[in-house]
Amino acid sequence: MVRSTRAGVVTTDNGSFTLKASASDVLEVSRIGYKTISVNVNGQSYISISFESTMEELGQIVLVGSRRGGRVRTESPVPVDVININQAGAPTAKMDLTSILNSAAPSFNYNKQSGADGADHIDLGTLRGLGPDQTLVLINGKRRHQTAFVGLFGTRGRGNSGADLNAFPQSAVDRIEILRDGASAQYGSDAMAGVINIILKKDVNHWNINAGWSGYYDKKFNAYESREGNQYYYSHPIDGGTFALSVNNGFKLGNKGGLINISLDFLKQAKTYRQVGDTNIMTNPDALLLNSGRRSFGDGSVTSGGGMFNMELPAGKATFYSFGGYNYKASDAFAYTRNWSARPDRFPVNNSGAIIYVPSIMRTSSDGEQYYNPHIQTHITDYSLAAGFKGLSSGGWSWDASNTLGRNDFHYYGDKTFNASILNSVAQTHFDDGGFNFLQNTTNFDLSKSFETASRTSTFAVGVEFRYERYSIYKGEEASYKGYSNPFDQAPGSQGFPGFSPSDVVNANRTVEGVYVDYENSWKSGWLLDLAARYEHYSDFGSVVTGKAAARYKISPKFNLRGSVSTGFRAPSLQQINFSNTLTSFSGGQLVQSRIARNDDAITQAAGIPELKDETSLNGSLGFTWKAINNLTFTLDGYMVKVKDRIVLSGLFSADDNSLPNDFTTALDNIGVSTAQFFDNAVNTTNYGIDIVVDYNKRWLNKSFRALLTGNIQDMSIDEVHVPSKLNDSYLHRKTFFSDREEAFLISSAPKAKLALNLDYTCNKLGGGVHFIYYGKMATKGFGWTGLASRAGTGGPGDPDISGSFTGIDPYVDIDGYSDQVHVTPEVFRYGGKVTTDIFLSYTFSKKATLFIGADNLFNVHPDFAAVPNARYESFDNETGGPWESVQMGFNGLRLFSRLVLNF
Repeated sequence: MVRSTRAGVVTTDNGSFTLKASASDVLEVSRIGYKTISVNVNGQSYISISFESTMEELGQIVLVGSRRGGRVRTESPVPVDVININQAGAPTAKMDLTSILNSAAPSFNYNKQSGADGADHIDLGTLRGLGPDQTLVLINGKRRHQTAFVGLFGTRGRGNSGADLNAFPQSAVDRIEILRDGASAQYGSDAMAGVINIILKKDVNHWNINAGWSGYYDKKFNAYESREGNQYYYSHPIDGGTFALSVNNGFKLGNKGGLINISLDFLKQAKTYRQVGDTNIMTNPDALLLNSGRRSFGDGSVTSGGGMFNMELPAGKATFYSFGGYNYKASDAFAYTRNWSARPDRFPVNNSGAIIYVPSIMRTSSDGEQYYNPHIQTHITDYSLAAGFKGLSSGGWSWDASNTLGRNDFHYYGDKTFNASILNSVAQTHFDDGGFNFLQNTTNFDLSKSFETASRTSTFAVGVEFRYERYSIYKGEEASYKGYSNPFDQAPGSQGFPGFSPSDVVNANRTVEGVYVDYENSWKSGWLLDLAARYEHYSDFGSVVTGKAAARYKISPKFNLRGSVSTGFRAPSLQQINFSNTLTSFSGGQLVQSRIARNDDAITQAAGIPELKDETSLNGSLGFTWKAINNLTFTLDGYMVKVKDRIVLSGLFSADDNSLPNDFTTALDNIGVSTAQFFDNAVNTTNYGIDIVVDYNKRWLNKSFRALLTGNIQDMSIDEVHVPSKLNDSYLHRKTFFSDREEAFLISSAPKAKLALNLDYTCNKLGGGVHFIYYGKMATKGFGWTGLASRAGTGGPGDPDISGSFTGIDPYVDIDGYSDQVHVTPEVFRYGGKVTTDIFLSYTFSKKATLFIGADNLFNVHPDFAAVPNARYESFDNETGGPWESVQMGFNGLRLFSRLVLNF
């Protein structure tokens, strides 16, 4: 900026600019994160300027949430977290990006799943208690594709998809920006809860090598401690052993600032095994029954590897950029246990109906039970490629033209399992179950320009987007899904995960066109106002318009008030519209099928399920930022998110239910389907919450100290459940559509509170820290095994034909010692608040090498059991079939680690 005239210009990315000034003028040159410099023109036509960084602010610059460019985090009109993921990931046993974010970000929540089919193999996180597909993920500001997976069984985010944050190398990431505010008007569909923007590294000539190991040492619940009697699967006293290796470096391209940064990652993680060894439930409050339904309960194993690059190359007055990568993941998890005494139809038999015992797969316990545990395996491949040009026009307009392609393929296999309907043969124990894939191609063109006057700076931005999406389901091999005729009603298909059948196969696509405008005004009086609007048209469901207004007022140089209000939306994903899975089983000597029906299925239409439409939201936030002293900042933001027409997965409706509409049951019978369930825009919810961040940093001499307090306190309520009119004729049908258990499960998507306190200290070469995380209370419900005899035949709450039908409708269970349908209790699983303690020590041998050692969850804290304390004879009547559901801090206990970081 020319000091005398206040005329100014924004430089190009490589720093070049053209500006008219007199020989005696003074230029004021500013750059976010650096000290402002005054330069005398002195008749020069070319000026070379070197900046001095202000390190405290440089690490807090955010790009997400504004088209203007970088801004200090505390100056933003909406809350944004900035997380250096490699710094946050060094002093912890967590070896994957999603788990690290779960500890580092206050409103980010994630729980490793178990017994949830495909959800055991993929890691989806959420913001502010909403669904995983209600948060938009960007890489370098460009839309990241979602996984092809849609959650179905035993999983949080049931009926949702989302972006897998572990599908690219963590070592490629410079920092992560988390915009904790609705941003659909700025970025489009999915940004209802917020935006996660992943900024890739641009380092050159700097090797970073990170090698780490971790393992769980749980003396209390490791199944190794209960190995006598051969009742459970187990491995070693320390299980879940994980080795991770990452390598990163960059190289210059040419002599004009070009670069390419390359990252490679490898991770191998073993299974964990958790059980409750004490089964004496009448005398020990910490005991549960023998878990015969899941003799192998814990995390699956994972082997993954991948690479990513980030490239920039000046090309005249423009800059060419590109980034992308490839990731492969092979995962193996246990399905539910098959016990011969309970379900002989799940075992291979000979022509006489006798079991064919396979020693390499089956086991025999000390009490004579014969059992086996099928394995569900997945091979997941993920690739992406983005490329574009950006520059500054002669008129001062910044422009950016890009194309981003991404694809995810999710391929299932059954291993160490059988198709029991094939008599007298165990030749095949590995099955190709088929799978699905999702492709997304996004083309963007963006323009922006800043206008400077003596009193204000204005930025105008406009952009267009074209997106193509394709979703496919491909069938498995015939033996993975087919039932072969046999006289013993042996179950068809691959046990554990029956393959996709020909009736499930689909190839669907759509196009999306979008346009946005964004206008930002920053007055020198302290006001900042940002207005945005967006229009999008989807070829499969129609159009939507959203808007946003955000403001910040600088009361003093160190205290800001900020707030926003916006409307948002999320288009129904192709996965939700087109997913179908037909499971085959025997009933009464006949082959019957159960279907998750796609939205255009004949039985979906017969049930009165309408076409899926967009979810909509109303977001509001109000808060402040306060830099109390140079090293201490406070931010507090309250928020509200009202979501209408959330897409959920319904319960199972049966063709044998004569009280259902006749055309619906007839449609089921006509295609040979016994039960069916559907996706529908069925639920309205409201989330209220508060996010808190208090950050203190102090450096002196060769010492440093940091105290970081983060917290999220939230509450979700279900405002309304929309039941289609055809299914809204009775209490039973309304609750079958969306049960009490499903309502509780949705509400418990996140703890009521999550608070973290990190205390880190370094002195010369030695460092250490302690991190506390408090996970607030939660409550879920079981499926229900019994009902109230006093309400028999009422057709409402407490009717034993409903409450005890294992449907999750008004669930009750017998109190221990009773089975009279009188002494019963609601089946509510209450999880009390818990605190975990993580500690670490570090030693820097030289500028090139630092060693970290420590332990996460030092005191081996576990969630409360997913069981009713006075009804533990009904143990494992929960979402996972194990001692715990996937809540709070997880169930694996104390985790030891060591990590070596090399920089040279």
